Amino acid sequence: MFTLIVVLAILIAAYMAWNIGANDVANAMGTSVGSGALTLRRAIIVAAVFEFLGAVLFGSHVTDTIRKGVLDFGDEEISAELSDKLMFGFMAALLAAAIWLTVATKWGLPVSTTHSIVGGVIGMGLWIQPSAVNWGKVLEIVLSWVASPLLGGILAFLSFWVIKKVIMEHDNPVDRTRVVAPILAFPTFFVLGLALQFKALKGFYKNLDSQGVINKANWLPADAGTTFNPMSDGAWIPLNSFLVAMAIGAFASIAMYLVLRRYEFKEDGYAGVERVFVWLQIITACYVAFAHGANDVANAIGPMAAIYQIAQDGTLAASAEVPIGLLLLGGAGITVGVATWGYKVMDTIGKKITHITPSRGFAAEFGAATTVLIFSMPFLAVPISTTHTLVGAVVGVGLAGGASAVDFRVFAKSAASWVASLPVAGLGAVVFFVLFAQNPINVLIVSVISVVLVIYVMTRAELKEKETVPIVVSEMPDGDTTSGTPRSVFKVFHEHAVAVEKTVNHMLQAVNDTVSGNDATESIKATQDAELVADEIKAEIRDMLGTGVRLAVNKTTFLHMVTRQDRIADYAQNVAEQLSFRPLYENEEARKLLLVMAETVSSTVSKYEDTVEMLQNLALSGFGKKEGGALRQLIREVNLLEHKADEDEVLAATHVFSEGDDHPLAAMHMYRVLQRLDDVANACEKAANAFLPLVYN
Repeated sequence: MFTLIVVLAILIAAYMAWNIGANDVANAMGTSVGSGALTLRRAIIVAAVFEFLGAVLFGSHVTDTIRKGVLDFGDEEISAELSDKLMFGFMAALLAAAIWLTVATKWGLPVSTTHSIVGGVIGMGLWIQPSAVNWGKVLEIVLSWVASPLLGGILAFLSFWVIKKVIMEHDNPVDRTRVVAPILAFPTFFVLGLALQFKALKGFYKNLDSQGVINKANWLPADAGTTFNPMSDGAWIPLNSFLVAMAIGAFASIAMYLVLRRYEFKEDGYAGVERVFVWLQIITACYVAFAHGANDVANAIGPMAAIYQIAQDGTLAASAEVPIGLLLLGGAGITVGVATWGYKVMDTIGKKITHITPSRGFAAEFGAATTVLIFSMPFLAVPISTTHTLVGAVVGVGLAGGASAVDFRVFAKSAASWVASLPVAGLGAVVFFVLFAQNPINVLIVSVISVVLVIYVMTRAELKEKETVPIVVSEMPDGDTTSGTPRSVFKVFHEHAVAVEKTVNHMLQAVNDTVSGNDATESIKATQDAELVADEIKAEIRDMLGTGVRLAVNKTTFLHMVTRQDRIADYAQNVAEQLSFRPLYENEEARKLLLVMAETVSSTVSKYEDTVEMLQNLALSGFGKKEGGALRQLIREVNLLEHKADEDEVLAATHVFSEGDDHPLAAMHMYRVLQRLDDVANACEKAANAFLPLVYN
């Protein structure tokens, strides 16, 4: 009986660990993937390594048997009968929480694994002994649904606002980054240094203290702390931890200064700035993965340790030893979860909530890490979720980054799933506890049927999809398909503008050939081929938008911009086709004026392409004032060139109609060509003016 119960509990705990890896890994790597700092494959590898190391090396070897104090049985000894109920109750709570996480992960919903298992424990506690439920802790958890994402969002908003004002809006952002990045590194790594000790290494300090090696009070915040003064007893930040964090911050700042002083940027402008934030973002992501593995492995192996203790000793103690084998089990389960289904929630965090760049991703992770550290201090001591905090931070960055940047529908679904975690897991735990009937055979049958049924239902639709791994589209400036780094939608939009410009250049050559009396067949064919390339890029943009990527602009607005831009190439192709219908009007001055207009139209399109490039910079800068002003000026220049094309058309048309009475068909044909050229210029003006809502938002 003992062996069967332990084996069943291990299997359920392993399933829970797999779900922790599949869902919570987005805390560490979602923004890195969304920004293009890491490819999806590399993010999975990095997350798996650091999650496993955190879980195995620094996961607590002593765990509270009642997670987060949500159940309180007082100081009295727990009877063998109640302990037996709790043993099966913990298995029911684990299974219910794990199944809820499977459902949430399937739909890409970032939920809290901690709150899920807490919900399961509360549910089974209400069924077994309602008086044991600590409603004060439950209230703290409910309040954290608002408090942690709100504070995370505020800190992330302020972090990116500082980056935007100090770096992005500077005349030379790359040079500014050389100066500011080392300064930003100090508070960043100071916070990470404290968080590393207070969160990731908390179990490590407790283990050493229990062995008489150190006094954890010299390193961890005092539960009864009353002061920020690190020199005092009971300090919220002990002197040892403060000095270590200061040393980490100073080392990181000096190291970054030395690196940037010698580093030759291959990228210009904002691409160079984002390159520096790639380094910072990957480092913070590794920390979050490590800390997550060290802390949240307890969500799987904590209840498992309690089950093992009850099965072995017959009663529940205040704490339970966690064998290294269970830590290995938890670490391995998390790693497998990361590698198999981790991309689903990464997709939501990284691209569906808002438009992410490395600088935005760094701001979000810094805001989330700072929030978690603040709430872990004894003066608050509120059990918050890293998931909730990071989602709030991503929203905050989105609000700081530009117009229509946040998809609040995705955020609302995520928030609803947070609220659902407690009751769904709690009700599931009650159902499973009743079905288990405190019989190991029932546990085996119910667990196998439930897990198989849930996984079958959740994966059945997925097998029908053409692509099981969605394209994660980022705003990393130098992403490309050959390196495996996802490309920015704005970059592809600029590539489309370049293809449109090439179409117009071939059209100009066709006009030149025709006006000169040369065979224009080759240049007309080249115009048609170039327009086809532009169409293919347009289709690629639409496919990218179909993956659910979030932009710094409204999708309807962006699709309108794409359509406007594509019309330039369509009209250019139409000009070339008109030239192939019949010979042009045989009048030297008329042909000369036609060529002048075609050259003005080509100049208008060239200036428009510069405008699209500036639009990309505007998005990367978080819609900074400098880029907004430059974009407005370029739009004005496009409009002025279009007006010049109108004037050229008037001169050419006047000459054609005043001199072409003897050749009316040829004169009318040349006028049609002039009209089609005017269509190109007008389409260019309308495409540029479509950017104005972004400039003035």
